[in-house]
Amino acid sequence: MSSENADAGHEHEESSVWDVVVVGAGPAGASAAYAAAVAGRKVLLLEKAELPRYKTCGGGIIGFSRDALPPGFELPLKDRIHAVTFSLNGRLARTRRSKRVLFGLINRPEFDAGLVEQAQKAGAELRTGATVSRVEQHGAAVPDRRTVAVVLAGGETVLARAVVGADGSAGRIGAHVGVKLDQVDLGLEAEIPVPPTVAEDWAGRVLIDWGPMPGSYGWVFPKGDTLTVGVISARGDGAGTKRYLEDFVARLGLAGFEPKISSGHLTRCRSEDSPLSRGRVLVCGDAAGLLEPWTREGISFALRSGRLAGEWAVRVAEAHDAVDARRQALNYAFAIKAGLGVEMSVGRRMLKLFERRPGVLHAVLTGFRPAWNAFAGITRGTTSLAELVRSHPLAQRALSAMDR
Repeated sequence: MSSENADAGHEHEESSVWDVVVVGAGPAGASAAYAAAVAGRKVLLLEKAELPRYKTCGGGIIGFSRDALPPGFELPLKDRIHAVTFSLNGRLARTRRSKRVLFGLINRPEFDAGLVEQAQKAGAELRTGATVSRVEQHGAAVPDRRTVAVVLAGGETVLARAVVGADGSAGRIGAHVGVKLDQVDLGLEAEIPVPPTVAEDWAGRVLIDWGPMPGSYGWVFPKGDTLTVGVISARGDGAGTKRYLEDFVARLGLAGFEPKISSGHLTRCRSEDSPLSRGRVLVCGDAAGLLEPWTREGISFALRSGRLAGEWAVRVAEAHDAVDARRQALNYAFAIKAGLGVEMSVGRRMLKLFERRPGVLHAVLTGFRPAWNAFAGITRGTTSLAELVRSHPLAQRALSAMDR
């Protein structure tokens, strides 16, 4: 073969390899695809479902979520929340109000589709109906040490210089990386259409109910003519969780309205020593087990970890050997652990305290203004649980006192 033909063959081989392949088009995957595409890389976003699709999710957009969105992204808000009613298993209800917006509410199908559209505008290519069966970094399907093979269910192989797994906590990529999970919770949710008189009563206000089982709580999130009503508790007592939801709905006077969607979902938190990468493959969002352990809030963790994964995947894709790829993957892990990892550590401690003394937490939030201000600051994104504990001696003493 002449040198000219050899060069042409090499160019053809390179053109068939994506710089970054992202698996999963939820908030984490769309954010990763956007970050890599904005950097000018050739990006493929794979999603097994057709978009838009429903996801079991409360749909709360706190400040950290808003701040992690692509520039110019217009949130498809269904409501803006100014008030929160707290109750303790249906008792001792008290409403706290704020002149400023605390957080917004969205429906996931519209929100996710909008994020994917932003990634596409940045240059990423989307393929729906693409189910990944496995990932290979060695073997016949892999042409060289710089390439990862993503094998689809139909047998097609997609080649990439780096892969980002954002396919959920039960997805293929997390299994390939070896993600370890130490907290699994069951969330049950119903989307309940309500008449205008009921919707008006809930407009701008959410309910958070500290539940009857350790670590459980319920919520009502208003979205126009529909209320998103759900509960969450540790996996292992599915019947008890279902009873909690049924009692919760009945207590609210909503049992007479037929839900248009009833669904369930397992949320999974990573172990502190769980890996975030393997070779040229990174994981983010639910696929990495990244969410806040106490509230199980996952959208902000998905958006933030997705953006970081996309940025570091670009560096992994540029790495010319395994040592450099490993270095970049470790840098990604460090960035995650230094930020989201610290928040998760504090969240784990808060969950343990909440499991033991939900009544104390309720009393503090509803009767101690600095605690309410801290809650409002977290929802607006002006502070975080980790920052509160780190910077306020009073918060440290309160945690220590509750821990005894």
